[in-house]
This record gives sequence, C-alpha cells and structure tokens, in this order.
Amino acid sequence: MIKVENIDVWGFEHAIRGMRNPLNSWDKSDSIQYDDPNYYFEIGENDLDLMRRLYKAGTEHRKYLRQIFVSMDITAPLYWWKEMDQYRINVTTNSCSTMHKIAAKEFTLDDFSHEHLLFDGKRTLLNIIGDLNRWRRIYLNGDIFAPHNSNVVEKVEPKDKRIWWQLIQLLPSSYNQKRTITMNYENVVTIIKQRRNHKLDEWRTLVNVFYWNLPYIEEIVDDGNEA
Repeated sequence: MIKVENIDVWGFEHAIRGMRNPLNSWDKSDSIQYDDPNYYFEIGENDLDLMRRLYKAGTEHRKYLRQIFVSMDITAPLYWWKEMDQYRINVTTNSCSTMHKIAAKEFTLDDFSHEHLLFDGKRTLLNIIGDLNRWRRIYLNGDIFAPHNSNVVEKVEPKDKRIWWQLIQLLPSSYNQKRTITMNYENVVTIIKQRRNHKLDEWRTLVNVFYWNLPYIEEIVDDGNEA
C-alpha cells in the first residue's frame, strides 16, 4: 500500500535559464512563465528539445534536472521505506515519529499494509495488533504483570520504558508511516529507471504517480527508455 498526496513542483524557470548558460543561448529560450495564482510554467519547443538532448547525453550534462524540485507526502509501509532510504543524495524526508507517537492511538488493521495477506496471514496480523494494543494499554495506564517469569509479579507504572520497548520491537514492518519528502527530478528519473519493474507494488505505483503528476517527466525521459 502506498498513498501519495500534496505534490508540489517548482524550479523550471531557473533550471532552464541555467541550462542555457554554457552556450550563452538564452535568446533561444521559448518557455513562458504565466503570472497567475497557480504560477504555471510552459516549456517551449526549443527548451524541451535541449532538455531531451542533454538528458540523453548523461548525468554530467543534464544538471538542470537537479534544479527542478518536487515535494510530496507519502504514506507507505516500513518495509518500503527501508528501500526508499537508499536514495539519500539530495533527498530529504521528515517523518511522523514512530519513537514518540507509537502509543498515541489504538492500532487498527488499516494502520498496516495488508492487501496481499491470505486469510491465515491476516489472522496472524490481527493477533499481533491485539498484542500491541494490550501493551499500549499497559504502557499508558500501568498494570500488574509478570515481567520475567510467571512466578514473579510486578506493578508497572505508566510510561515504563520496558513496556515501550515491547511496542517498538513487536511492530511489524508492514506498519504504515507518513513522510514528507523533497527531492529533485534527477532523483525521480533514477527511481523510474531502477524501480519501474520492481516486485513491490508500491514502487510501480509511485512510478505511475510520477508520470501522471510531475510536469514534463514523460516528455523529458521519453517514457523512461533512456533513463
């Protein structure tokens, strides 16, 4: 499961201006910046042709991609974020805190990615969710229980860190976390190249989101065939 929201893209004007610096060809630029509340930018044919040629020439020539930025909110399971975290250069994320807010609400099935679980798998996850909620109640309210073995009973006060550890270490990697991520178009085309045929649905969905929502990505990369 992956959900992408609040997509924002900016930087075309200065990226194209800088793209033409090496040959002093600013007079050939034909893109238009419209002065309206949506801050709409239309790339002209001359500029788009140069962008495509520089793109195909390789990373050392397509530096303009590093000056076009995109920000979005992504909600996805921890197992996917573990792979996404390898994209570190020029990528910044700000996440909802599992460490600080894990006990903020009761766990439900929809807090986890479970769309591919079979009946027995979903039953296992529901049992884990039940255990997590039991530990959450103990963490918030305190309780009497056996911390070491069944022969020793102890009173645990609320917010005991030992109970917090039960929540942290029992939390499945299918737990969904929301992050706000900022990256540039070079990061985007790298992800398209490396992940468009990945076995995880989340990657293929994200690539489709890029193509459907990021201006001029498809026109620049020519359907990703040269990425």
